[in-house]
Amino acid sequence: MFEKHEKTAIKGENTMKYLLGMTLFVVVFGFSACPIVAEEPPRFSILETKVITPADGYYYGWPSVAVDQNDQLLVVVSGGREEHVCPFGRVDLLRSRDAGETWTWPQTLIDGPIDDRDAGILVTPKGTIIVTTFTSLAYWDYSLKKAQEAAKSGNPIWDNAQLARWLAVHDRVSEAERQKELGTWVIRSTDNGLTWEARMRTPVNSPHGPIALNDGRLLYVGKKLWDTPATNGVAESFDDGKTWTWLAELPVRDGDSPEDYHEYHAVQTTGGRIIAQIRNHNKANDQETLQCESEDGGKTWTTPHTIGVWGHPSHLLRLRDNRILMTYGHRRDPLGNQARISSDEGKTWSAPMIISGDGTSGDLGYPSTVQLQDGTLVTVWYEKMEEFPKSVLRMAKWRLLE
Repeated sequence: MFEKHEKTAIKGENTMKYLLGMTLFVVVFGFSACPIVAEEPPRFSILETKVITPADGYYYGWPSVAVDQNDQLLVVVSGGREEHVCPFGRVDLLRSRDAGETWTWPQTLIDGPIDDRDAGILVTPKGTIIVTTFTSLAYWDYSLKKAQEAAKSGNPIWDNAQLARWLAVHDRVSEAERQKELGTWVIRSTDNGLTWEARMRTPVNSPHGPIALNDGRLLYVGKKLWDTPATNGVAESFDDGKTWTWLAELPVRDGDSPEDYHEYHAVQTTGGRIIAQIRNHNKANDQETLQCESEDGGKTWTTPHTIGVWGHPSHLLRLRDNRILMTYGHRRDPLGNQARISSDEGKTWSAPMIISGDGTSGDLGYPSTVQLQDGTLVTVWYEKMEEFPKSVLRMAKWRLLE
């Protein structure tokens, strides 16, 4: 539907430019340390890279992609935005019925009275579509309160139209009602998105949402966003996402705090192990991805540990050949998104494959990936690009060559 803005054919060998000069050596004791493998990354080919959102002037952020039982691509995103932090966020859905060649106009699923942010998606084995999000008032302290105070003092920092527009959204409900709106949420559809059930609260949140387990349960690894003190944990559903119950709290490494850990995602291997990865902001491994594992269906977890990967947050996918793919944002040179492969259920990870490395700012990332029936991989992320006034969604179609 939308014009292809770019097309590339980059071979995986080019990733080695990034690896020159790297020397890695880690002694491994089980899961106590998980190094990357000091070798060439898997060979891969980028088939196409393009923008998939319309040129409608909105800021799109933090998407998640899923593929349904008919190989239809579904992308959810926080759309309708003016900025990275603003009160206009809503949850939008885009579809592609032709493997990403064309995309539908965004369909709004949730548009509450405050900011609806990061949207996750899961198509369960039964075909139910589950979409997750969280609501936020961060825009108030971040900018709106300051702009209002500046206008009252006679030293405005915004023009009158912008201030009036933001306040008009903010004042749709009272302060008490705004506080009630804060939460972590899920909606469900059992008819391929034609209708949606009422929004309900979930115990935790993470950007890309829950996963389906081999035993039929759904598992949601994430954070109790608005709890004080912060808690990170796991919720489960036995009824295809209709209800969610608390399962376990996640451990914290010595010297870390639960506030250091954010934006989890998980995957289950064919052997039953569950791998969870964590966006980390502790002092020891700031902005690296940490990892923990469960061998008992999510009841207990290993202590988080480093895997030698700088970048976040990650999305995990079990490939058709049972290897595990992690895709993550990389907000330093080369700015973009990277991927790694594990052939041993997360014990070790390959050197990086650069899915995109042409970013012009750090306002990008949150990639997620699906695999189509023919083996093609589709990765979707958000990015603020020089040729667009606001952040857009980009998509890469690519293949592993080994």
